[in-house]
Amino acid sequence: MSAQTSSATAAAKPAAAVKSGAAGAAVFPGSDSRKYNYFEPKGRKATHYEDMTVDVQPDPERYLLQDWIISFPDGTPTYSKDWTAAKSSNWHKFRAVDQEWERTHYQRQSTICGMVQNTIENGRKSGAPTRFDPAWVKILQNHLGAYKHAEFGLGTSTMQAQRYGYTQMVNNAILTNSSYKLRFAQDITLYLSEIGLDLSAFDIAAGKKHWLEDPIWQGVRKSVESVMGSNDYLEQYFATNVVFEPLIGELFRSGFLMQAASAQNDFITPAVVSAAEADYERNLANSVELFHILGTDPTYAAQNLALFNKWLVKHADLALDAANHLQPIWSQPRVKVAAFADALAHAKNRIKGIAAELGLTVPANLTS
Repeated sequence: MSAQTSSATAAAKPAAAVKSGAAGAAVFPGSDSRKYNYFEPKGRKATHYEDMTVDVQPDPERYLLQDWIISFPDGTPTYSKDWTAAKSSNWHKFRAVDQEWERTHYQRQSTICGMVQNTIENGRKSGAPTRFDPAWVKILQNHLGAYKHAEFGLGTSTMQAQRYGYTQMVNNAILTNSSYKLRFAQDITLYLSEIGLDLSAFDIAAGKKHWLEDPIWQGVRKSVESVMGSNDYLEQYFATNVVFEPLIGELFRSGFLMQAASAQNDFITPAVVSAAEADYERNLANSVELFHILGTDPTYAAQNLALFNKWLVKHADLALDAANHLQPIWSQPRVKVAAFADALAHAKNRIKGIAAELGLTVPANLTS
């Protein structure tokens, strides 16, 4: 049974029956069938993700017959389409590419935490941190310690943003994004605290000092705070995954840490950081799916693309400036195996590829 057919049938019922909010008051044709489904699955059959996610969040336009149950004192409903400047003909169309819901999310997070903890424990048992190059230890202490604050900032930003999505599918994707960020910030904190036990004079508080005071990190801090300060929840989600991650997150994680670590006798950090790279691939896939749907909307495509291009210019300016301020870090390892120019060129190509998938115009400062 399709949602459209159910809605049409319900609309034809007497007003008294349609407006009742009591459980079981509305009887839909075929609802006693074991094959009955009240929403349109994306494929031939509904997935477990769809069963657990679609229409979980109420909507008066779909089955919430008594209108919104509660509203804010000014009349704003429980969920509003006006909480983002983006428009959609059907907010219920989006399905997360990673099909993640509560159980799969907790299972995956548990696996990652176990992997990270085992890696750290085994590394410490073999005395690996004491063999790190001294200059590299300072980089981990000062700069990886600073970067965890960026992850935490984006995690809290998306945690706030997820409340404002109009459907559970959108909210779920943003919420799991938040969870990944907060978990990775915690991964870094625990990692540095653990290896600090094996390294004399290791200052676990140095990262916070560099995040707040070091000129290298002030551009990143400004970029993160700009994302956090937006009042549009989809702008926060867009800026995080379409702009910040390729230009700053991946640039620092895979463009520096994962390439340079082994040459400094460090085989632990790449394993810890790799979890964040896998997280981002999932977040990016979900983001591209959502913004592609909005950018090809039959009614609002042009309006949405203009909005996304505006967001891209705004946040790319900040992120590119932040990336350039990180350049001195590439010259700090004793053994230099990665060049900042190469890493930045890769980051620009990455964001150009994402923009092409979304039909966006790449800003001039990213084309060179």
